[in-house]
Amino acid sequence: MGGMLDEASAAATDGGEDGGSDGTGPQGHGSDRRCPDRRCIVTGQVRPKAEMLRFVLSPAGEVVPDLGAGLPGRGIWLSARRDVVNTALAKRLFARAARRAAIVPDDLADRVEELLVRRCLDALGLARRAGQAVCGYEKVRAEIKARRAAAVIEARDAAADGRGKMRALATGLPVVELFDAAELGGVFGRETAVHVAMAPGGLADRLLRETALLAGFRPQAEAGTD
Repeated sequence: MGGMLDEASAAATDGGEDGGSDGTGPQGHGSDRRCPDRRCIVTGQVRPKAEMLRFVLSPAGEVVPDLGAGLPGRGIWLSARRDVVNTALAKRLFARAARRAAIVPDDLADRVEELLVRRCLDALGLARRAGQAVCGYEKVRAEIKARRAAAVIEARDAAADGRGKMRALATGLPVVELFDAAELGGVFGRETAVHVAMAPGGLADRLLRETALLAGFRPQAEAGTD
């Protein structure tokens, strides 16, 4: 039994004691190419690394989210869900996977959500500055009709009828409803923003990857709420 548990723990980590899982450390890109998938230490599910969350232990032994998957140390991988992070905390699975004592903040899931929100809004901000994102109903509508939109972002606390109209216009496009109007407004230098469109490209792809992770920590708006 002990051997089986050790194998499971090893499979749930990237084994890179000195390098990050993105190949930036001494073990480099070869290891990354050979093993693009990781196993969640809670669910046992094996998924591509881009769909999971990496954690490492700091020199002091504290569990730290490594959302960029570049920090040195043995990576510990979890499915991108709030309940999974909370289960790992409650069952002390970080220490078992790391094979050493681990200090886990009680608010670890909240910290992950905050970091993911920041990464998403950073990507949106870069798109705005590059002229690849617009806000406002008419501007977003025009981008959709001209087929220049790769993704639509709707404020989750906006009125349901307005969000419904935009979803109808954006048929066939991914529609993200994970951010408050104030959060979106901050990106565009205004108090609030309700409707946002992003042009095709790497920043839109990045945002969609990050929001897929964030969806496991923050609920989308419900279609029937105002």
